[in-house]
Amino acid sequence: MRIEVTIAKTTTLPAGALDALAGELSRRINNQFPDSGGTVSVRYASANNLSVIGGIKEDKDRISEILQETWESADDWFTAD
Repeated sequence: MRIEVTIAKTTTLPAGALDALAGELSRRINNQFPDSGGTVSVRYASANNLSVIGGIKEDKDRISEILQETWESADDWFTAD
């Protein structure tokens, strides 16, 4: 399964946030889907989007929830160095 998250270029994020988000998402997704071998890519694009390639609709729905939880809890796991 491959997960691609794009964040709108107009969104201001601190330095290192994209890499930190990719790492935290990978950790959380691999906890929920240990056999998926999933890779997570986070990058800037023209709009916010989530793509799940190689998963069923229920997988995408759960990954969307994980993304939302991760984004909302950024104060707990993100530290700007």
